[in-house]
Amino acid sequence: MNPMPSPAERNIRNQLPISQLFQLYLPLPVAGWLIRQGMARVQLPADVTRESVSADGVPCERLTPRGGRPDRVLLYLHGGGFVFGLTPPHMEMVAHLVRALNIPALLVDYRVAPDHPFPAALDDCSTVYHWLLKGGCSPQSIVVAGDSAGGNLTLTLLMRLRDGGAPLPAAAACLSPVADLTERAGTQPAYKDPVLPAKAMRRYRLSYVGDQDARDPLISPVFGDWQGLPPILVQVGEDEILREDAVRVAALGKDAGVDVRLEIYPRMWHVWHLYRELPQALHALDAISQFLGAHLTRAGARSGVER
Repeated sequence: MNPMPSPAERNIRNQLPISQLFQLYLPLPVAGWLIRQGMARVQLPADVTRESVSADGVPCERLTPRGGRPDRVLLYLHGGGFVFGLTPPHMEMVAHLVRALNIPALLVDYRVAPDHPFPAALDDCSTVYHWLLKGGCSPQSIVVAGDSAGGNLTLTLLMRLRDGGAPLPAAAACLSPVADLTERAGTQPAYKDPVLPAKAMRRYRLSYVGDQDARDPLISPVFGDWQGLPPILVQVGEDEILREDAVRVAALGKDAGVDVRLEIYPRMWHVWHLYRELPQALHALDAISQFLGAHLTRAGARSGVER
């Protein structure tokens, strides 16, 4: 990666304050309306088809690359502070991943807070995973990924599946995950995240946690049991407010014997992956596809030996 900021990085940095204003001041109903309008007009590559599906009542979007392997799937859990729904940038980013992995993706449009606080989003993600299994998907043919709040849901989904005795997916990837939703969340960094303001973090936390105990491992996975989880890739930006969450996730996983890879991207902000003009975004997405693809291949080889 280039140690100097590219023209694309400089240009995007100049626009990032708009994202902060959006998060701090736009009423949630207005934000939801704007997102829905964008979702109706999103443009994907010509070789990626989009289909709306219902997974036991949970709305999802399926993206399928031309010629992709139908026997494997990426389950993607989008971010948005637990209060924003599935957005066009998420669709476009996952379209990039499905083309690189050559497999379909199922994006879960889970219920959002404050109307639907914890555990609604996690319940929906769990429902979709079990729907895939009931439909004939082998757990070893499934990989899970999510950004920000979706990174939280990725980790808590793995913990819930394990605790419930369900078979686990082949691997997972967490992009800028939020892993601690207690009062201390977002207060410790001495640096300023150019995308995610601490005030917005507090809004999201209060909306999602509601009157629940934020130390519940299915809300804040840093307080959970990490034993027996599948391989996990964790990516985080050097300049983001959630950097320490990612570092803690990696440390906890490694201490429990989990195969965890932590990647910290210099100068990057919260979920920079969404800005695909960035060389760093393309590099990170390629690393995700390589990690998940490698574990799908290994899991498939093990399954073949077992048969």
